[in-house]
Amino acid sequence: MRKNGFGLMLGALLFAFAVSAHAQQAGKIFRIGFLDPSTASGSAVLVDSFRQELSKLGWIEGKNFTIEYRFGEQKPDRLAELAADLVRLKVDLIVGADTPASLAAKSATTTIPIVMTSVADPLGAGLVASLARPGGNVTGFSNLSDELNTKRLEILKDAVPKLARVGLLRPAGGSDRQLKALRPAAQALKLKLEEIETQRDPKGLESAFQTAKQKQVTAIMTTVGRSFFAERKRIVELAGKNRLPAIYFQKEFVDEGGLMSYGADFDDLFRRAAVYVDKILKGAKPADLPVQQATKFEFVINLKAAKQIRLTIPVDLLQRANKVIR
Repeated sequence: MRKNGFGLMLGALLFAFAVSAHAQQAGKIFRIGFLDPSTASGSAVLVDSFRQELSKLGWIEGKNFTIEYRFGEQKPDRLAELAADLVRLKVDLIVGADTPASLAAKSATTTIPIVMTSVADPLGAGLVASLARPGGNVTGFSNLSDELNTKRLEILKDAVPKLARVGLLRPAGGSDRQLKALRPAAQALKLKLEEIETQRDPKGLESAFQTAKQKQVTAIMTTVGRSFFAERKRIVELAGKNRLPAIYFQKEFVDEGGLMSYGADFDDLFRRAAVYVDKILKGAKPADLPVQQATKFEFVINLKAAKQIRLTIPVDLLQRANKVIR
């Protein structure tokens, strides 16, 4: 009887400890680090999508999680410092908004989980060992931007039949990775690609469009990146001012009055990233969560913008669009 009583008492104590530990975990306020090379205002629309999805999953900001935001303010060289700051704060997880941010986070920690929201080539960038089994502390989502750049160039030629010279805005000092596919694609389409290094500020953008005018380009596009996304309003204004047809990599450019966009649905990627954050904070390991690719793509045409620059969009191109703004 005494042995049975002792066993019952021991079981009750263990149960009490388990309940206590669960209650402590349930009552914990998780800290999520958000690392982005651009600006708070430029990324607000995507951050909102991320936060809204977390809310749907039962996360209440201030009650069971907080977000520590770190924005590079268009200065990529600050990312290493900002990532180190998040590690010092002992955040529970870091969200990397793009390739440079995710690389900076990975260099700063091998233990804190990292979720990539929209990286072009996670494998090629060395962020994961494989897409199916990432290994390490990094997982997340790919936006397939390298592959889609070629498609954007094709659409631009279809929209401007006599197109011969395209101005490509690319960040000064940025990676040549996206150009590996764009350069041969331009040759195949018999287009001259004028690469224009662009500083990440309003003055630099103004100068880039002046250079485009000097090079006599008749259409414009940009490489994919958070820096250009953050400055989308100014880029759209300058394209309109210079009457240059342009295609962009996200629909938010068209929301600002841009002519066309074709690319992955970044809202969807940020929402799916929130799902991975939820899984990891509940105990899943990044190494066991496969890197997923974009599955939703959008082709948007703005006929109002076309009219302003006196461009007639071919009917067959309009029929291919997911959305036409009239």
